[in-house]
Amino acid sequence: MSQAASPALKLRVVVLISGSGSNLQALIDGVNSGDLPIEIAAVISNRPEVMGLVRASKAGIPTLVLDHKNYATREAFDVELMRTIDAYTPGLVVLAGFMRILTPAFTEHYLGRMLNIHPSLLPKFQGLHTHQRAIDAGESHHGVSVHFVTAELDGGPVVIQARVPVLASDDAGLLAKRVQRQEHVIYPLAVKWFAEGKLRMANGKAELDGELLAESGYQIEANDI
Repeated sequence: MSQAASPALKLRVVVLISGSGSNLQALIDGVNSGDLPIEIAAVISNRPEVMGLVRASKAGIPTLVLDHKNYATREAFDVELMRTIDAYTPGLVVLAGFMRILTPAFTEHYLGRMLNIHPSLLPKFQGLHTHQRAIDAGESHHGVSVHFVTAELDGGPVVIQARVPVLASDDAGLLAKRVQRQEHVIYPLAVKWFAEGKLRMANGKAELDGELLAESGYQIEANDI
């Protein structure tokens, strides 16, 4: 069950990053505007000196660097990462450009309380280089998905997707910019739903307001935003 927010108790969130942190900034902006009923308890990066850490520091959010290169195995890193996250007692873990393949033990530990954002209309184009792959495949639409994290890479139940048209003039960079604009809309929305107790994962499926979501989650067309 999610830790629903109340005026006295906001959902504690730990955000994991590896890079620029643009989705982290969207969450920070939502907190600052009063739209997101969460407290970002900490931002943890597996890479030092990335822009996302600067964004968090400017917002007064505690930051930590846990460099995966200092650990002999993926399992050892994930054990230490779990210990570090749990020290903040979060109700939700948010992966915001966290470029790590997580071990099954890690994903099981946070099952139902960890979200990820992936730049494709899942289940299409799991993994990397999604924008170029969508263009190469001749897709008419591309987009972004927020999903619960499971042991399957980019395979957990989808919460929400935003679709954008693929234009004849698009290259991977142009398409990525349009998709990223939608990322900054739907990720705070999914986090808000979870914080308000509206969103949960049950029996391997995503539910919103007690209703089972379709495999593709809640659908938004870019023109609707």
